Amino acid sequence: MRRPSLTVGIEEEFQVIDPETRELRSHIAEIFHKGGDGFEGRLKPELHQPVVEVGTPVCPDVASAEREVFETRALLARHARANGLRIAAAGTHPFTHWADVALTYNPRYEKLVEDFQMVARANLIFGLHVHVGVEDRELQITVMNQARYFLPHILALSVNSPFWLGRDTGWLSYRCKVFDKFPRTNIPDFFGSWGEYTEYVNLLVKTKCILDGGQIWWDVRPHHRYETIEYRICDIPLRAEETITIAALFQAVTAKLVLLRSRNLTFRPYRRSLIMENKWRAARYGPRARLIDYGKQEEVDFGALLDELLEFVDDVVDDLGTRAAVARAREIAARGTGAERQLEVWNRTQDLKQVMDFVVRETEHGLGVS
Repeated sequence: MRRPSLTVGIEEEFQVIDPETRELRSHIAEIFHKGGDGFEGRLKPELHQPVVEVGTPVCPDVASAEREVFETRALLARHARANGLRIAAAGTHPFTHWADVALTYNPRYEKLVEDFQMVARANLIFGLHVHVGVEDRELQITVMNQARYFLPHILALSVNSPFWLGRDTGWLSYRCKVFDKFPRTNIPDFFGSWGEYTEYVNLLVKTKCILDGGQIWWDVRPHHRYETIEYRICDIPLRAEETITIAALFQAVTAKLVLLRSRNLTFRPYRRSLIMENKWRAARYGPRARLIDYGKQEEVDFGALLDELLEFVDDVVDDLGTRAAVARAREIAARGTGAERQLEVWNRTQDLKQVMDFVVRETEHGLGVS
């Protein structure tokens, strides 16, 4: 078995906000005009103009990725301010209507809108994507099959999208429900080999379902160009430090599953339909969820499964240098997720503009931006 590099790459999707109205602002060109040079090709537009994605380079470890995330968030925040704008990290905007948002036109996005129509136009959401370097394609499939079980656990820590079109949705990650409308999303099926997976992708390309593997939007997937496993289930967290904890957890799960494989051991792969039950609960309730322990076949508090997850990765985090970052997962659960903290502001003020002010402040937390 080829030893994987376990490198880390992080992509964050930010909202571009008008500080007066607190609405999304469709002037992304202003960010590019004054900010492009400092990002060295790491900043790119998305389908909707007020969405800007910033990605780190390939980082050898989480510590390097942490420096990059803080630096690029700070740079983006400063350039936004230089243009009279702000950036905000939340999985949905509380009240801007998607129909009022301009689209970015390029051939790939035009095809997406042509195929999906209102489903594409309404997909105004903001996520976090974490790439972990696993260069062996067969090993990617093995890890993906087993890592699926842990995805709802980590989603519960990232939930940060309780509002949609001016309403409290009752969900802590309504972003998950918006994205449900797309095909080829959610937890992937089990695949027996890399060959079986490529047969699936090739069939979809041949029958014009997709242009390439980049249009498979599962919560975890082998990346179609990079030699990475890409974890895509999470909302973008409020704070940069929370992004780092999420990335460290994904890397640690990957490393532990690789370690088991090297010892001819395996973590039991569960049915997609069962894992989806936990995803539903995690998106609805976050760390206050009662999730299903499939080994015990009973409901348990989220904290019990978080403890199980942290114990599972305990023997790899020191080698990875991420013990402190991973341990912050308990702090997130105790302090409250981004969604819970947004809701606290809402319940206290009944003012979604004040919620957006809070999101902007939290997005800039620790960046030295003013």
